[in-house]
Amino acid sequence: MKPEVSERLFIEELFSKSCAKLDISCEVTSVEKLTGDASTRRYYRVFTKGDSSYVVCLDNPAPLGENKFVNVQKFLKNKNVRVPNIYDSKEKRGFLLEEDLGNITLLQRLSHVESIDEEYKIYKKIVDELIKIHSIPKNEVESSAYFSESFDLEKFNFELNFTLKYFLTLFMNVEDDKNKNFIYEEFQKIHARLVEKEMVLTHRDFHSRNVMVKNEELIIIDFQDARWGIPQYDLVSLLEDCYYELDITVKEKLKKYYYDALGKIVKDQCSYEEYCSLYDDMAIQRVFKAIGSFSYIYDKRSDVRYLKNIGFAMEKLKRIMLKNSKYDNLRKSIFKFYYDS
Repeated sequence: MKPEVSERLFIEELFSKSCAKLDISCEVTSVEKLTGDASTRRYYRVFTKGDSSYVVCLDNPAPLGENKFVNVQKFLKNKNVRVPNIYDSKEKRGFLLEEDLGNITLLQRLSHVESIDEEYKIYKKIVDELIKIHSIPKNEVESSAYFSESFDLEKFNFELNFTLKYFLTLFMNVEDDKNKNFIYEEFQKIHARLVEKEMVLTHRDFHSRNVMVKNEELIIIDFQDARWGIPQYDLVSLLEDCYYELDITVKEKLKKYYYDALGKIVKDQCSYEEYCSLYDDMAIQRVFKAIGSFSYIYDKRSDVRYLKNIGFAMEKLKRIMLKNSKYDNLRKSIFKFYYDS
């Protein structure tokens, strides 16, 4: 897709200044607009003579040092986490010049997996990157002053109300407030267990669409909303991804690998049995929130692409809840609406 003329002129002006600063070729041959995420950010691929390419991100202007994406990128890169390189930034004008990671997400790469062993090896590599993030010492995270927010009761309840509104009320047309209130109260038991444990720095949205694959290297994107959360938060986002069904033996092997590799940080939290129990709690919260997000996208944008993920996520939610009778009341209340509609 071609950018607007004004966009291209703006990009070429600032790209030229970055090239002069970096001493690289700045003869632009073409600019294409890329499909962005759900934020205000807009992305463009810039090709230069000699077949080099870069990605330009245009965002809302911000005072120097206050662009959260830039700040978190620098922080994670300094901790040897593989994130996109930022070659230059002009934050006051909302311009970032970044590494071109190509177009292949982890999800797309998984479509070419030919064996369970290959699937495990790919996921182990990205779990190793996750362990790097979760292993960053608490004092270093705190001293950065970039991560003041956390997955606390207020945040979990906001996400719960979000799903109750966009999935049950608007998507499923459920008008039974008594039963919706019961679902809300049942989730309070889950939330209470999730917020009482020691937290680490979490990515916030660690799934197969937020990992890029470049020459078989796995690169993490969309990390600007990183915040405090229990270790299981990101692990669940990855292994209980609502876009991809991971082989159950691979999933269980990776859960144990993560627990052993993270060591004292997670083992101080609980035994392996309790770790798995909290994993299930976290999976229920995370998957239910994803269902709300898919419903929201359909409601606000009439975008039908994510509707198939609602059914997939609901069946995943049911399977997790069937593992333990403590979820019986919540499961029956949610699926009464879903299966009876």
